[in-house]
Amino acid sequence: MSIFPDDIAALAQKMISHGTARGEMVSTAESCTGGLIAGALTEIAGSSAVVDRGFVTYTNKAKADMLGVQDKTLETFGAVSKETALQMVQGALLRSRASHAVAVTGIAGPGGGSDAKPVGLVHLAAMSRNGAILHREMRYGDIGRDQVRLATVKTALEMLLDVSGAK
Repeated sequence: MSIFPDDIAALAQKMISHGTARGEMVSTAESCTGGLIAGALTEIAGSSAVVDRGFVTYTNKAKADMLGVQDKTLETFGAVSKETALQMVQGALLRSRASHAVAVTGIAGPGGGSDAKPVGLVHLAAMSRNGAILHREMRYGDIGRDQVRLATVKTALEMLLDVSGAK
């Protein structure tokens, strides 16, 4: 039994099975989910063959230090942006042995939102070393912190499956 909902556990299982069969590894770069994507993947037995590493980069400094997100990107577009998510996922690939990576940055709430960047806004990016890249801007709404984070984990795993060719 997983600590995650069945739909998330099933997606994680599919990613681990796919990675194991193909000898491919994944890495995660997480802000608003605080490691939950890596947690969902490592909940699966045998995940050590697939999960290379996870980066929890909650602050802008951590995003810059650990993933190489440029200060100019953070200043110009902010932490919760397409540009930051794309630099996060690129950094996760560059700083790991993974074939595929996923990155998320958003506002889970209950506070911290604005008119331009409301609670529930999340930018996700997934990328493969073969050049495949995806970006999604999700607006989950102010559905509660736990629900925003779980919805983000589900979307991130779907994107990781897509970019890895598992879907």
